[in-house]
Amino acid sequence: MEDSPDETTKLIKNTPTRFRHGKLFLAVFSAVLGNFNFGFALVFPSPVIPQLQKGDDPELQMNIHQISWFGSIFTLGAALGGVSAMVLNDRVGRKISIMLSGVPSVIGLLVMGAAQNFWMLLWGRFLTGIAGGITAGSIPVYVSEISHPSVRGALGSCPQITAVFGSLALYALGLVLPWRWLAVVGEIPVVIMMTFLCFMPTSPRYHIMKGNRARAVKSLEWLRGPNSDYMTEFNKIERSIKSQGTQWSDLKTPLYYKPILISVFMRFLQQMTGITPILVYLEPIFHMTAISLEPKYDAALVGAVRLLSVAIAASLMDKAGRKALLFTSGFLMYLAMLSMTMYTHKTPCSHGNLTVTEGLKTTYVGSTGPAFDPVTLIPLISTMVIIFGYAMGWGPITWLLMSEILPLGARGVASGLCVGVSWITAFVLTQLFMHVVEAYGLFAPFLFFCVISVVNIIFTAKCVPETKNRTLEEIENYFRTGRTFTILDP
Repeated sequence: MEDSPDETTKLIKNTPTRFRHGKLFLAVFSAVLGNFNFGFALVFPSPVIPQLQKGDDPELQMNIHQISWFGSIFTLGAALGGVSAMVLNDRVGRKISIMLSGVPSVIGLLVMGAAQNFWMLLWGRFLTGIAGGITAGSIPVYVSEISHPSVRGALGSCPQITAVFGSLALYALGLVLPWRWLAVVGEIPVVIMMTFLCFMPTSPRYHIMKGNRARAVKSLEWLRGPNSDYMTEFNKIERSIKSQGTQWSDLKTPLYYKPILISVFMRFLQQMTGITPILVYLEPIFHMTAISLEPKYDAALVGAVRLLSVAIAASLMDKAGRKALLFTSGFLMYLAMLSMTMYTHKTPCSHGNLTVTEGLKTTYVGSTGPAFDPVTLIPLISTMVIIFGYAMGWGPITWLLMSEILPLGARGVASGLCVGVSWITAFVLTQLFMHVVEAYGLFAPFLFFCVISVVNIIFTAKCVPETKNRTLEEIENYFRTGRTFTILDP
């Protein structure tokens, strides 16, 4: 008979595991609202400085030195926030750390919105920077730890995408709102984030680390759905955690020092590509290369390119793999940096010796730009390719890999260290960029960034593991054995 079983017929039919990602997506959305506010606060000076320079209050008008500090002190705050995340992540957990970041964010925006002098603006920027540093050190770890491996790559790019959305939102609102109202509007995503996170689960891995097995199971069931095989995942996580006992002597083992060094160097090289000073000084760079664009459209154009490239990276991350996108990103930045170096070194330009002061004056006073010259498309396209290449690979993937490869026992401290290194590097580069331009010319920093792009490609080839479709436990096993991702059952 047709229905009669034979030797090859399975007696028990395996039903496919059904994961329900709806609640997972809600938890990730709640967390990455912190990145939205991070992107909003990072570029806050872009529309605010022109309004202050045109305003009637002499207490709020800034000279070039003050403008430089107003723009860069955010990175110092972010570095301090990154160090704070080192402690908070392991003491109170990833979710609570994200929620606590809302406190300096709310206070900083309120201080800037009510500012009566330059120092209030500076303190407000510093406080929002602290909030940004905490979120940068906590959100990627939280998202990675609650995500299923099948969607972790796409969800891991969400912090970068929402940060770009936050920047775009500020650029758009800056066209229609007074600067004080921009600070008020910035409070909204912070309040929503803190409210939503009250109802979201804590990371199951953090619960297991603290010995709360029942809460960990409950969190995992909530995230995966009651019909999923969440207990198998729980057992793998628990076994991985029990095999780790974090002590200072453990830093000598490859399981710890290799992923920590890779993460720190990736965050360092990420900033050494020059993306922060390029974005901060984008308009002066355009003026120096004789590009005539209306300032109010510059930032929106940059934001649109960043958003497009991050969206592409998110769609390809779990298909093409992390390393493939890092190679593509590094190669695109290398070509674009080389083009900018050759153009600014070989092409005579009447704006070549433009200082920061002159660049800001032409931007904010509203002088007419030079007549259109097709040659000026070279630096314009090169700049767009730099931003596209960075946001496609070295922007989002660096954050994702940091949260994937760091050992669980040191993930909180190490992620905060990475954020601190990243923002200190960004501050130094942002402060030195225009001094180097005035001393040696615009080609000098771009030549340096071109060399760094080559270093990034070599570093990716030699040091970065491919983590596509790997569980966090398999990644830890790779560094523990130095050979394989496969975990052998005892």
